[in-house]
Amino acid sequence: MTLSTILLLVILGLLAGALSGSVGVGGGVIMVPLAIWFLGYSQHQAQGLSLAVLAVPVTLLAAYTYHKNGHSLDWRYVPFIAIAFVIGSYFGSKIAININQQMLKKVFGIILIIVAIKMIFFSSAKGVS
Repeated sequence: MTLSTILLLVILGLLAGALSGSVGVGGGVIMVPLAIWFLGYSQHQAQGLSLAVLAVPVTLLAAYTYHKNGHSLDWRYVPFIAIAFVIGSYFGSKIAININQQMLKKVFGIILIIVAIKMIFFSSAKGVS
């Protein structure tokens, strides 16, 4: 591994981490496209990289910072979502590895567009009781 590759990986991690901590995105939204564009990864490789990085609790400190600063998180929700996320990601990965890379890129892009449109034009804050 060359020094320039290590530098690129560190920049990718810093950018994904900064965006994750500031606006709650990082894994799929940042790491996947950057891994494709700058590391030459396939869609499948980039998604695997993103998942591997998130396999450790990389965002726990950022979540705690939000909680500590008055944006109270209901920590009781975390284990339920986390367990379901693990199960969902397992089955999702089983599906993704069997999809053609070009189709997977299109699905990924369409999901990002739909989420962006929803967030920009139709989002509303609703509490959970």
